[in-house]
Amino acid sequence: MPPLPLERTVFPEDLFGERTNGRRAGRLWWVLHTKPRQEKSLARDLLDAGVSFYLPLVSRRATVRGRVLDSHIPLFTGYLFLLGDQDDRLKALITKRVVRSLEVAGQDALWHDLSQVNRLIATGAPITLEDRLEPGDPVRITGGALAGLEGKFVRRASGHRFVVQVDFIRKGASVVLEDFQLSAIEDVGAPASTERTGSDHGKCLATS
Repeated sequence: MPPLPLERTVFPEDLFGERTNGRRAGRLWWVLHTKPRQEKSLARDLLDAGVSFYLPLVSRRATVRGRVLDSHIPLFTGYLFLLGDQDDRLKALITKRVVRSLEVAGQDALWHDLSQVNRLIATGAPITLEDRLEPGDPVRITGGALAGLEGKFVRRASGHRFVVQVDFIRKGASVVLEDFQLSAIEDVGAPASTERTGSDHGKCLATS
């Protein structure tokens, strides 16, 4: 069965584009903690109100009454990220879909984290939620479509994973590594011999 239509996950579409990847006057990120199963409904309300937001969605397959269904679910259950001023925040609160709104002190850091999550999801690769972020040396992808993306390189029984984290909510997203070229962040700019691929077992690996 074909997947259900993907709803708007980011508004406006160029939210993470170069022209908007900076702090707009009077507009800040707010992390909205929603009531159960209200993330998509809140996103629709904000879209109708013209309020900028980001709701990371990932594809999941489930069997319901013997039928296989593909759907899109929030990556971070119970969270939606709103970019706006106090009036925009109030538009979200009056929907009665929000448990609380969290003010973000590190605006630049959240811009960076959400932009990376957005790029990771855009690859179309299977994404895994990381509730408990594992230790690992910071690395940067140095080639391919994800060049410049920063995160952690960890190893598990299921394979090597590249983890992008959102520090503010202490969660992250990971993808299985294949042939990505990686370099330890502290080594960027060093000779090419310091680079590693997803199949290497160098010192940047953390085992669980």
